[in-house]
Formats: sequence, structure tokens, C-alpha cells
Amino acid sequence: MIHPLAVELNDTIKREAPEIFSMFSGLGREFYFPKGILTQTAEARQKAKRFNATIGIAKEKGEPMFLAAVMDQLPTFSSQEALNYAPSFGSPELRQAWKKEVLEKNPSLTATAIGTPVVTCGITHGLSVVADMFSEAGDVVFVPDQYWENYSMVFGLRRGARMVRYPLFSTAGGFDVDGFTAALRAVRPGEKALVLLNFPNNPTGFTPTKTEAEAIAKTLVDLAQGGRRFVALCDDAYFGLGYEPSLAKESLFAQLVHRHANILPLKLDGVTKEDYVWGFRVGFLTFPGPAKVAEALEKKAAGLVRGAISNVSQLTQSAILKAMSAPSYKADKSQKYDVLKARYDKVKAVLAQPEYAEVWTPYPFNSGYFFCMKLKGLNAEAFRLTLLDKYGVGVIATAPTDVRVAFSCLEVGEVEPMFSLMRQAALELKGDPKATDLTLYAEAFQE
Repeated sequence: MIHPLAVELNDTIKREAPEIFSMFSGLGREFYFPKGILTQTAEARQKAKRFNATIGIAKEKGEPMFLAAVMDQLPTFSSQEALNYAPSFGSPELRQAWKKEVLEKNPSLTATAIGTPVVTCGITHGLSVVADMFSEAGDVVFVPDQYWENYSMVFGLRRGARMVRYPLFSTAGGFDVDGFTAALRAVRPGEKALVLLNFPNNPTGFTPTKTEAEAIAKTLVDLAQGGRRFVALCDDAYFGLGYEPSLAKESLFAQLVHRHANILPLKLDGVTKEDYVWGFRVGFLTFPGPAKVAEALEKKAAGLVRGAISNVSQLTQSAILKAMSAPSYKADKSQKYDVLKARYDKVKAVLAQPEYAEVWTPYPFNSGYFFCMKLKGLNAEAFRLTLLDKYGVGVIATAPTDVRVAFSCLEVGEVEPMFSLMRQAALELKGDPKATDLTLYAEAFQE
């Protein structure tokens, strides 16, 4: 039997947006936000002015109890800001602040077009919430042919969905709109599929141009008009880190909101990469409006947060909220962007040197933290191990012929020396006579 609270949410969604209701997984239909301890505690916070014995924490002098050894490390926080439980929806103040950020970064959106973001424990957790709500065994999840491997774990292993790849790049070097369209056209009218739209892309560091982004949105709308239903997952982990003027500035989420009833766009983003706080694990899941539908979806999502991790850390939510309120916040972000842009520019300049063309071909990249390259006549794993074991250089093998390089963690002055070592290792593996004898370097590294 489905819980009455889930029935109530389902009835709202069926009445206001029946197409969205048809996209739920079985678990998505069943989930709800409980009105037990959490609701009673919230009511007590407002009305229990004399004594409040509802909260499952220890208090002293009206504030959360603490160890000095802990709070001495957090001199700018009160124990309430650092140690208390956060709501399963997330800190109300942070949710509102992040909604304001989303609207500022995507000016084509209006406040009524979207709900209030639900706080998740990073984007990975947000994806897991979405997977629980909208995917189950047998569902198709479309991913680019170069994609973050965790998608397979979240949607494939956890939920039993089937990962289907669409081509990311055309022969001309941009986004393969025709290949994307052909892949999605395999969905039959009346069927549902999930589509992952991860830009800037991990691992390639590619973002579509404004024209390409419009074509992606048009493809989804055209196919939706034919009766296909799409859950469009906009994974915006590296949002804002685009380094070329032609790139789409807004999230695809903004282009898809309310474009067609058969399209449910979901925005997943967070402070992890945008604000350089990788270990904070603060992400956001934003649903489209109208308000009644968004609120019902948010309650289901918060129920899934409650049922898995209870809530996201109050300390990290408080810290990022304070940072966003700081006068230096935007200037700090701009300065860090400039640092990454300089590294990107250096990588582009070095890769343009003709001597590298004989050992690899970079895939298109223009944003984010990474780029990928296709090795010529070499196995990526053998290349990776040679670099690591002999020269102390670490890269990621992402396919039999492909490696990923994170230029985000290289200083500008480190780019050319590293690429030089990578070229020499490639020539050495190929048995090319142009390979420089790096024995002395290798011996020095081993010491």
C-alpha cells in the first residue's frame, strides 16, 4: 500500500502535470516526506516558547552542546551554525540564496519557472535521488560516448537502467547534433527515456556553442512533440567555467524549462567545483515549476534525502552561505576563473605545437577542468603506466586509446614540461628513434 502522504503528492502531480507523473519509477511514486518527528519538531520551533523537548540533540544554555576541542577550530561559527541538524530539504536560507544564483546565471529563467533547490550531498547524491525517482530496471539512460563512469554505477548498477551512448563529437569537431538526434529517435512514441546532458563535459571539457545548445533543445522538443517522454538531467557540475566567447552561457535546463509537457528538465549543480570546495559535498537539485508541482517533487526528493542520509552537513551549508554573503565572494570567484583560464590557454598553445601531432590528437575542449586526447598507435593503459612508473606523471586512461589530463591541477609553468615528458614516453613506447634518452631523468625520479 502506498502511504497516504505519497498518494497526496501523486494526486497533486497527476492533476497539475500528468506527463511528469508518468515518468516516475515505482519508487518515485511511493516516496513522500514524512510528517512525523521532523514536522512536529518544526512546529515546536515556532510555538514551543517555554520548553522544547522535541529535538534529538543535547543543548546547554539554549544552544547545541559542544566540545571545546571541536568549536575552538571554528571560531567564526556558533554551535547552532556548525553542529545542529539541517533540514532534509537543506538550509532554507541557502536554498533561497542558491535559487537567486541560478536565476542570475540563467537570466532567461523567471522566479516562478523553477522551484526552490533541494540541498544534496554533492551532485553524485543528487543524481542518486533522481535515479531513485525516475529510473528502474529496463529504463534507457542516454549518455555521451565519453562520460563520467559514475553514471553507470548510479543508474546502471543501483537502478538496473540500460546505458545507451550517443556520439558527442561530429567529424567537424563540434557537438554531433545529428548523432544525438538519431540516438534519441530510437525511443518509440509513448516511451520514456532519461538523457544526461553534462556540460562542461567530464572527461572531455567540452561545452556546446550557443547554436549547438539551441539545436540540442530543439531535438528534445521535436521528439517530445511526437509523444516521446524525456527526463533531461542537466549535470552542471562545472557550470560557469567556459573559456571561449562562443559557448552557451546558460544551462540547457534554462532552455528546456516549460518547452514541452513531455520534457522534465532537472538541474543538478553545486558548490563543489563552482566554489572550489570539493570536500564540502553541497549540491542542489532544482525542479521546474509551477509551484504546486515543484513543491510536490521537492517533498519526494527531500524524503529520499531523509531516507538515505537524513540531511546534508549543517557546517558546510553554513560555511558556503556565509561565503556567498561575503563582499569578496564574486571577486574571489573571478580571480580563480582567471587562473584556470590561463592554464587552459597555455594547454591550447602547447598542444598546437606540431611535434605533438605525431603522438596524439586532442578531442575538442573549451571549458571545465579537463581535456582528453586520442593516442596514435598506443594503448592508453600501457602509456599511463609508463608515465607513472618511469616518469612520475599521472594521467587517467579513459578508453583503450584515450587519456584524460586535468589541467586544473597544473600550474601554467608545469604544462609544457609535462607534455614534453608525455611526448617522449609516447615516442619511446612506439620505438621511434626521435625519442630522447630520459634514463637520467627516470633514475632521478626513482631516487
